[in-house]
Amino acid sequence: MVIWKGPNGGKCTYWVHGQPPYAFLCRRQPDPLPHLNSSGLHLTLHHPRSPCSPAPVPDLPFSAVLSHDEARVRSLAARLTKSLPKPVSSLLRPAAVSVPLSPGSSIGVGNYITRIDLGTPAKSYVMLVDTGSSLSWLQCSPCSVSCHAQVGSVFNPASSATYRAVSCSASECDSLESATLNPSECSLSDVCIYQASYGDSSFSVGYLSKDTLSLGSGNRVANFVFGCGQDNEGLFGRSAGLIGLARNRLSLLSQLAPSLGYSFSYCLPTTASTGYLSIGSYKPGQYSYTPMQSSSLDDTLYFVRLTSITVGGRGLPVSSSAYAGTPTVIDSGTVITRLPSDVYDALSGAVAAALRGYPRAPAYSILDTCFKGGLSRLAVPAVEMVFRGGATLRLAPGNVMIDVDSSTTCLAFAPSGRVAIVGNKQQETYSVVYDVGRLRIGFAAGGCG
Repeated sequence: MVIWKGPNGGKCTYWVHGQPPYAFLCRRQPDPLPHLNSSGLHLTLHHPRSPCSPAPVPDLPFSAVLSHDEARVRSLAARLTKSLPKPVSSLLRPAAVSVPLSPGSSIGVGNYITRIDLGTPAKSYVMLVDTGSSLSWLQCSPCSVSCHAQVGSVFNPASSATYRAVSCSASECDSLESATLNPSECSLSDVCIYQASYGDSSFSVGYLSKDTLSLGSGNRVANFVFGCGQDNEGLFGRSAGLIGLARNRLSLLSQLAPSLGYSFSYCLPTTASTGYLSIGSYKPGQYSYTPMQSSSLDDTLYFVRLTSITVGGRGLPVSSSAYAGTPTVIDSGTVITRLPSDVYDALSGAVAAALRGYPRAPAYSILDTCFKGGLSRLAVPAVEMVFRGGATLRLAPGNVMIDVDSSTTCLAFAPSGRVAIVGNKQQETYSVVYDVGRLRIGFAAGGCG
């Protein structure tokens, strides 16, 4: 059982894996946060498995989280090879039979959560935040095919005075294929239909739309382009939908860039605190930077070049080509960092050597470097991830290892396949800025305050 203080100050109680009671406090952010300018737009971020979240994901065993994480990685790999599965929705083919999907989407397990207001009058919706997606969407009534359970009411276009559908001839409809890797369709009433799929057979299909978006204190964006989902299948938690922050003209970032600037930053919080998503201006002198890498594989994702990893101040015994041979994406929705196999093997060996005095535990799901007991018992060595240009993530013990259950702690890294990924466990509590205008990504410690 856990006793916790929620976002509005209320005290709640729930059980976690039969463990005895303990106190859990949702810490508030300090004001002001150290890396933010007052001129930007700032939203609160919640960890997907935090009881402080307005829409926490179900209380899953960590093995299930890792299973969904693997699906997320497959989704990104499929995106790079342009082999995402196409949605099968009766909204696209009215005569077809819609087969319900078993829960399995990674999108609602690893992604952090915030709120937006949409429509006139504005109503609040809980949304997932995803740097690996371009199109933002949320569930819309009448949910003509399928809607999952969400916190609060489903968005009703008929109740908004500023809502309008996007026609098939509009330029935004033409941009859908680059945003979703799926072609647009056209309804009988000349409304543009989007198809957003996530690599593991989960998807949202609906009508491309425009309405007034309200963010933070008094920031209103007229004619915000988003998907009005009529068929949303997979495990999206209890969120209303998804905010896309990838590099595409339909992403939230690109739509806000003319007024706020072409950059955003975040601090991904732990389960015991809150973080932020900020769009627009930031304090550039507080970050160390690495250039964004261009890739012909996908021009919407955020690629970086990892150049070395050190353990206890010593570089891993691998060649520089071991890092360069695999494209590397930094991603807010993947939990566990994936490294090229040779790099991972060297990291695993170095961490195991540093912890050789501690009893080993069997592998746990995809994590094979595990130890008996909790993280707090281990003298975890200092690990640094160094990127081109010298930007460095100096990982705290909680960014290196993860408690997978009450008696086992594992190295929070895994070997990659076709794509290496800097996951959110390693980014946690850092301020990370994506300065798309200057084609650079920056890191600063102590981001959540």
